Amino acid sequence: MRRATLTPLALIVASMALSACGDTVPQATPSATATTVAGPVEATEPRAQLAGRAAAAKDLKQVATYTFTSPKRPVRRVTITRAVDRTWRIDLPGGAYSGQVDIALVWTAGALHQCALPAGNHPFAGCVRLPGPLPTKADVKLEHLVTDWLGVLTDRRAALAVAEVDTLPGAAGRCYSVESSAASLKLPMDAGIYCFEADGTLTAARVGFGTLMLSGPPAPGPQTVQMPGPIVPGQPLPINAPPSPSPSVSPSGTPSPTPKASPKA
Repeated sequence: MRRATLTPLALIVASMALSACGDTVPQATPSATATTVAGPVEATEPRAQLAGRAAAAKDLKQVATYTFTSPKRPVRRVTITRAVDRTWRIDLPGGAYSGQVDIALVWTAGALHQCALPAGNHPFAGCVRLPGPLPTKADVKLEHLVTDWLGVLTDRRAALAVAEVDTLPGAAGRCYSVESSAASLKLPMDAGIYCFEADGTLTAARVGFGTLMLSGPPAPGPQTVQMPGPIVPGQPLPINAPPSPSPSVSPSGTPSPTPKASPKA
């Protein structure tokens, strides 16, 4: 009687059957070192951080209210409105004539306007359209915080020395000191401390002309800003009221009498 022999094909089939009876082959699992897509990471260098936040500030559309403390003035409430169509308006009580006149600065129709608001001893509203920036004697400087100074902060060629500092009391976000990096070069903006949230919201600024502090969460900006009065001819009102004319002094040392109107014929 002959012993049965297995052909090569039968050996292969038998081997596969034995493998099926054993443990199953483990399935591939995701690598423990697999990474997920992360969001943008903020720069670590202070100047780059500040530049990124200033760049975000350029695109904000919001209504933000601040307290404004300045030398020889009471604390005032400032409202900065930045509209969807990129017009903007800054309302500043007591911004002209040594605090006697409330004003608004309005950028619309491609031009800057200084508007006198009806309040106190100035009951009429009117806006003067300017051919360029405000003259120095009328420049309260608040508008620079949301306009051209943002461009300076994002310009890597500007001679700025930037350092992160402790947050100003009452402010949110991060604060940075800004000063000139070269004594021989004039800083194209005011030196001081500027505080921004990551989304670009200015939360505080301490500069030579005063301290601005955000007083609450900003609201969404309107589609456009409104002019508070008609456009009128004239010059922008100065920050400080001109001095009252003093009476002329006669050679005898006594004030000259006020001339009287001549009688009518």
